[in-house]
Amino acid sequence: MSRDLPAGCAAKLASGEADVGLIPSIEYQRIPDLKAVRGLGIAAASEVRSVLLVSDVSREKIRSVSLDPASRTSAVLTRILLRHRYGLAPSYSEGSASGDPSSPNILAKAGLASGAPPRPDARLVIGDPALKTRQNGRVVLDLAAEWRAFSGHPFVFAFWAVRPGAASAEAAALLRRSYESGLAHFAELVSSEAAATGLSAAVVEDYLRHALHYELEQGDVEGLELFYRMAFRDGLVPRERPIEWLA
Repeated sequence: MSRDLPAGCAAKLASGEADVGLIPSIEYQRIPDLKAVRGLGIAAASEVRSVLLVSDVSREKIRSVSLDPASRTSAVLTRILLRHRYGLAPSYSEGSASGDPSSPNILAKAGLASGAPPRPDARLVIGDPALKTRQNGRVVLDLAAEWRAFSGHPFVFAFWAVRPGAASAEAAALLRRSYESGLAHFAELVSSEAAATGLSAAVVEDYLRHALHYELEQGDVEGLELFYRMAFRDGLVPRERPIEWLA
């Protein structure tokens, strides 16, 4: 077993280095022949709090966006929401992974860095930096909540996928047992994450218990299918591939 971020899991599935992985949901459209494990993933019914678009200008004035390279799904979601929910077509660039928008480079902020690129109007911030970011004086869009308001569906950020050679009922059962074990040891997971992130145990527990859900239902799947259709129509993925479930 290898512990990787979902983007790393996707890369290992694509190369054949791994047989089973928790992947960013958009990567299912980019890696051929995978099958999805039914019913298990990471989704948010509304506010997720850990996937934010943070802007220094009012929403309608956003002209440039820095995307987090560690979050491929959220980058696509940002483009879709800004275009279809708000009618915006900003320029996009790739920033540093999960950078804290409240701590820009001092020289660049002061305009003293020679040849420094202009500071983007808005930045995609994910994970712990999003949970810790200082929001005062900034426009903050919670992307899961924005998707819910736009589509009426939850948003699925990641799910388990399996390569053809490992696509078996045994693999699905193993993942289900792992999920049930996590539930049984939830307090230990909260304590471990709090120690690792510096967040309080109360914040970690509230986030894991209330901001996310891990059993995917019909509404989650319908939202995922809509996301795939829109990503394809906007030219953000090479094809629109129906979800093939591991039986």
